[in-house]
Amino acid sequence: MAAVLHTSGTDRCLPFQTLPISLRQRSTAAESFCHKKFFEMVGLKKKSQEDVKKVFHILDKDRSGFIEEDELKFVLKGFTPNGRDLSDKETKTLLAAGDKDGDGKIGIDAYVCWVQKGN
Repeated sequence: MAAVLHTSGTDRCLPFQTLPISLRQRSTAAESFCHKKFFEMVGLKKKSQEDVKKVFHILDKDRSGFIEEDELKFVLKGFTPNGRDLSDKETKTLLAAGDKDGDGKIGIDAYVCWVQKGN
């Protein structure tokens, strides 16, 4: 079952009305994060470019136009209240997967391509 994305107020989080049990379990188990599975499970791979860009802007907490390492660390908490922080290793792996130009951050175009292709 795909979760339904909606934003709430000024807290800029991504609460989902329903999440599959497997996602809830993956978001709390240490060293279990796989971005490919995650994008698929939360339904991002099937979202329109416009919806994926909305998610980008919510994850871009400092509104810099990029998602940096410190913002990626907390990505699971944006999708489920019981989400854990990613470990440093998981965060660096996630950043390396999405940072195609090696500048240490993920821009919106790279994010959309990354999420929709699942690379």
